[in-house]
Order: sequence, then C-alpha cells, then structure tokens
Amino acid sequence: MTDFLLELLSEEIPARMQEKASADLARLFEAEIAKAGLAAQAIETYATPRRLALIARALPVATQAVSEETKGPKSSAPPQALEGFLRKTGLTREQLTERDGVLFAIVEKPGRATAEVLAEAIPAIVRAFPWPKSMRWGDASLSTASLRWVRPLQGIVALLGEEVVPFEIDGIASGAATLGHRFHHPGMITIGSAQDYAEKLRACHVILDPAERRGIIEGGARAIAQARGLHVVPDAGLVAENAGLTEWPVPLLGDFDPSFLEVPREVIQLTMRTNQKYFACVDASGKLAPNFICTANIVAEDGGAAIVAGNRKVLVARLSDAKFFWEQDLKTSLEDQAKKLSQIVFHEKLGTVADKVERVAKLARWLVEEGIVAPAEAGAATGRRDASSPAAPASAGATRLADMAEQAARLAKADLVTGMVGEFPELQGIMGGYYAQAEGLPHEVADAIRDHYKPVGQSDDVPTAPVTVAVSLADKLDSLCQFFRIGEVPTGSKDPFALRRSMLGVLSMIQQNVLRLPLHKVMEREFVGTMDYGAGTLLMDFAVDRLKVQQRDKGVRSDVIDATFSRSVEDDLVRLLARVKALQAFVSTEDGVNLLAGYKRAANILKKEGVDAPSALAGEGLKYSPEPAEAALISALDVAETTAERAVAQENFEGAMAALAGLRGPIDAFFDSVTVNDVDPDKRTARLGLLARIRGAVHRVADFSKIEG
Repeated sequence: MTDFLLELLSEEIPARMQEKASADLARLFEAEIAKAGLAAQAIETYATPRRLALIARALPVATQAVSEETKGPKSSAPPQALEGFLRKTGLTREQLTERDGVLFAIVEKPGRATAEVLAEAIPAIVRAFPWPKSMRWGDASLSTASLRWVRPLQGIVALLGEEVVPFEIDGIASGAATLGHRFHHPGMITIGSAQDYAEKLRACHVILDPAERRGIIEGGARAIAQARGLHVVPDAGLVAENAGLTEWPVPLLGDFDPSFLEVPREVIQLTMRTNQKYFACVDASGKLAPNFICTANIVAEDGGAAIVAGNRKVLVARLSDAKFFWEQDLKTSLEDQAKKLSQIVFHEKLGTVADKVERVAKLARWLVEEGIVAPAEAGAATGRRDASSPAAPASAGATRLADMAEQAARLAKADLVTGMVGEFPELQGIMGGYYAQAEGLPHEVADAIRDHYKPVGQSDDVPTAPVTVAVSLADKLDSLCQFFRIGEVPTGSKDPFALRRSMLGVLSMIQQNVLRLPLHKVMEREFVGTMDYGAGTLLMDFAVDRLKVQQRDKGVRSDVIDATFSRSVEDDLVRLLARVKALQAFVSTEDGVNLLAGYKRAANILKKEGVDAPSALAGEGLKYSPEPAEAALISALDVAETTAERAVAQENFEGAMAALAGLRGPIDAFFDSVTVNDVDPDKRTARLGLLARIRGAVHRVADFSKIEG
C-alpha cells in the first residue's frame, strides 16, 4: 500500500470556487479509479489560491485480475444476432460460454500497475473537470479541442509513493516539482512524496489546509482587535473568502476617518466586506469603530504599515462615494422618490412598481381595518380576534395604525430609486428606514419600511410590530395573489419570483403573531373583478403545501398533518395548527392509541358495509332494547359529541381530544359483547349507525384514517 499525491498548479483560483473544486476532485478521482477496481483507504483534498491538491491514502500497487462477463443472445438466436454480439466482444463463437441456453462472453483481465491506471485517470479527470467558468490560453486556445481550466494550468505533481506517475496534458508533463509562495519563495521546490508535501510547502510560506488558514485569520484578527479594545464583527463567509485569497494569511488592523461613521453602519460594513474583503470592528458598547482588518498574503518587512496605508486609501475612496450618495439622497424626500417608481416595470402583466405600491398600501390598510392586524395597546397587536366575528368599531388606535401602515407601504419601495440602493441593492429597505428616520417620520413607519422584506429566510427575524406586520404581509400577499392570477406559479425547482419564500414569510408571521388571517377572504379581495377560481384553488393548495413542509421540518408527524388537513375546510391557519398540536400530543398517549384502534375497527366495518353517513336510528327511536354495552356507548357518544363540538367551537382542541378519549372504554366494551351485523335488520342498521357516529365524532377534529398505527 502506498499514498498518491496530485497537485494541479495554476494561476489564481477564485475563492468562491475552491471548496466545490476540492469536493469535485475527490468525487471524480474516486469514480475514475473505481473503473479499474481501485479504491483508496481515504481521500484528502486541499485548495489554495494557486493549487488544487489530492492525497489518496493506501492505494494498492496494482489492481486485481478481474473476470468480466457479458450476457449475449440465446444459443438458438438467429445468425445475425450472434454475429453482432461477436463483433461487439471481439471473440469467436468457440470462445463464448453457454449456460442454460444463453451465450456469455467471459474476458479475463489481468491486473494492472496502479501507476498505469493513474496515468490514464488523471488526464481524464482534468479534461472533464466541472469548473463553473473555465478558459483556454496560449496558442493551443485556437482549437476548441484544447484544454480548459479555471485559470492557465502551470504544473502537475503526480507521485505514487516517491515515484513520479508519468503522463502529459496539453504539453504539461507530470513531475515532482512545484512552486512555493509567489513572493516569499517563487522558486521551484521538489516534493518527495505525499508525506512531506504539506511541510515542504509550509517551509516555503504556503499553508495547504484551508481550515488552518481560516483559523489563522480568525485568531489573528481577534488578537489585533482586542489589543485595541475592539471586537471583530463575526463573518464566517468573509473568513472563508480571505482564506481562499491567501496562501500565507497575515491579518492587519487599519483605521479610517471617524467622520465617515455619519454614514449608516450597514453601508460602511457592506462597503468594506463586498468591495474590499475587510472585517469590521465594534467597540465595547457594540458601536461600529472607525477601524478595519485586512488580510495580507505576505509578511511585510515594515510590519504591514505600507499595506495598511494602501488599503486605507482605497477604502477612503469607497467610503467617500458612499457618503456622497447618502448626502445626495437625503436632499430628496421619500415621497418625491416614490413618484419615480412609475418609471420602473414590476412585471409586464402587473404594471409598474408604483402600481404594486398602490395595491400594497390599500391591502395593508385593509388588514388593519378588518382587525387582522390590531394595535399593540389593544392587547391584540397579534390580531387575536376570531376571524369569523364581525370587526369591532375602529378605535383611535386602529385608525392611527391603519394610517401609518398605509403611509409606510406607500414609501416602502421609494429607496429603490436612490443612489445608495443603486450602488448597493442589498440595502433596499434598510436605507429607506434610515431616510425615513432622517425625515422625522414616526419610528413605526421607519421600522416598517426597514423591515418589510422580512422574514427573508428561515433564520431571519419575523416582524412583530403591528405596522411592520401589516406592510410585510400586504407586500407578500400581493405578490402571491398577483403572480398566481397571471399563471406565474412555482414549478419544480423554478421559482423566479421567490413565491415559496413569500409564502413561508406569510406563514411565519401568522404563527409568530397568532394572526387570524382568512386566506380565502384575502384572495376574494385581491381577485375582485378578475376572480380566477382555479388560481385561488392553486394558491390555497400552495399555502397548505408550504405549511405542511414547514411543520414537517419542525418535527411534526406527516400522518398527523395529513389527518388534520384532510378534514379541515377552514383557512384559519392558527386554528389548524392548534388541531395539529393537540392531535400529535393525543395520538402518542395510551388513550389515543386505543381510541385509534377502536376508530379503525369501526371505520373498516363501515367501509365494508358501504355506510357513508350516520344513521338517524343510532341512539334514538330504537325498535329494540339495546344491550348494556350498546346503551353505554350511546350515552357516552351523547356526552362526547356535545362536549367535543363545544370544545372545537372554543378552539379547545385538547379538551375535544379529552372528550373523545372518554369513548375508549365504551367502544372496547361494545366490540367485546355486541354483534354489529346482527341477523335482525333493525339491530344491524342501528349498530352501523352507532359506528358511523363514532367516526363522525372523531372526524370533528381530524381524519383518524390517515394516522398510522
């Protein structure tokens, strides 16, 4: 057994491509050598800005001899079929083996030296490598058959043990020599084997392992910040990016003019991160400090002073641009900015952004006026009013909330036409909030403008402030209704308008704020005059499907979800999820398990007998004297049905389950002592009706037929 080392040296590999390239190299290598029957004990891959490397541990020195068997035609097949098979295999009829009337071609393949296998495998891997972007270079680039690589390939190290595996790719021959650090050790170095590879590179100022480089950057940045009483703003993605840009990372601390801190914090941080790959720092109070940390790729003789000065100069130019945009944008009110939205097309079938703003503003106000989103002082900022009850008369608080929700909605998209958002699209909403604050608008309005896109992802904060909730809901509901109305429905992995994200945002806000939001009522309002019932049905199905996915991700049993959703025709998701929660808890109890067994026994008999509805004879007007267990079940059902129905109306689903649990004993006793399919037709009819009552009582909460067990 011996180790194999492969290094592919090139011009700089983009940092964003390195991690996937490492995984692709391991995957392709493993698959390619497997074709020859080879397998490594372990495969390690590494990436630096200039090299992609692989070490395959404990490869055998040669492959095993193998016998390849190919099934052919029957021995009685026509001559044409036999001739075709012989041409394919290169054998004669006498060399074929016959078993059970079928011909087989058996070819014995001798073992091969591992070096020989690798010499064929590596060029195939390099030529098939799936870079997101690649290029040709030099004179060979005139031919489309020439090698493509992410950047010009400069050298190949291929060592099996201490021996070079000889091959050539587009004039680049494999060998044992590579280059060290571009500046600290630009000369050639010779690698002895996989065992000394990493240490020889380290001696030449190249740290091979990306994880080690990330650790150096994180630890070094933390240390130099703490020495100045500062803290680094955590950013794992930026750490990884800097590790992908350096082979010998050296964090350095710099500063800039504190006057730039007048610009919003997010602008400064985004400028440093996106344009310069710098880390931001905060002071002990968490306030942004006029400092930055850059990552050099060399150990400078002056301790990095010149590097810091150069980076400061570039950063100051960037911050000056940002400050200019900030100051210019402040000269125009958001209301005047919003007038420009009529010049931006939202969608060719849905009009301009101004048209969307108009719809969202009206919908945000409607959500408040309907009591779906209520003022915080009412104790119902979360909209806890029963959606089926009439709206209460508008209070002063509700009127003020409606006014602010409409105002925020009309200004929420205004920052799209500002210079700052034009430069940094990631800051849409955030900048609008800052501009609203600068204008002196109510903080509720400014906050709603800032946060109306939230929640953007599963880990994002869910708005709870009433004005923000109204605007965020209206924005997302408008997108969902309008795009479904014109047939732009997500399909498979395609969701160009992020409607899945919008729906998950709606669902999260409904649950977080316990909103009684009747989705059908919203759709009727949004589709007024152009109601497409097909689109409305699709949208409701879409909402339910997203809710099911969300609940499964939270650990709710799939069968419990299906049982609850299949029986419910309501679109009050708060009530629906309360059913799910109560049912999941109930079916895991002994009473739940036993009631489920009794229910399924009753349901199976009803299905076999073709009974779809409860009988009017069950429990009253009987033409015979019921047996004791039968009478006990009738009495228990009388109580359970009434109690469960009352509990469901009060949304006390735990109470409804408890009432149903009381049927457990009477059902068991009934099946133990009473014959359902009695020869007396009156008894049979009445008892089947009794079973139908059991099924109907349970179905008031959920369809137990969907529950496993």
